[in-house]
Amino acid sequence: MCMAQSDHESSQADKFRDLARELECDEDEAAFKAAVKKIAQTPPQHREKPKGGDPQ
Repeated sequence: MCMAQSDHESSQADKFRDLARELECDEDEAAFKAAVKKIAQTPPQHREKPKGGDPQ
């Protein structure tokens, strides 16, 4: 029974890969990061200044 489940998972993974290729998805990580950067930008991080002056 474990073998059938493994075959099913492989089949699903293969279907996913085939569909991604059919839709001409790009597998390049740099292209993915560039696309994400176009739609999602994080605000700059602000450091909190310690209160009470210099701790030294």
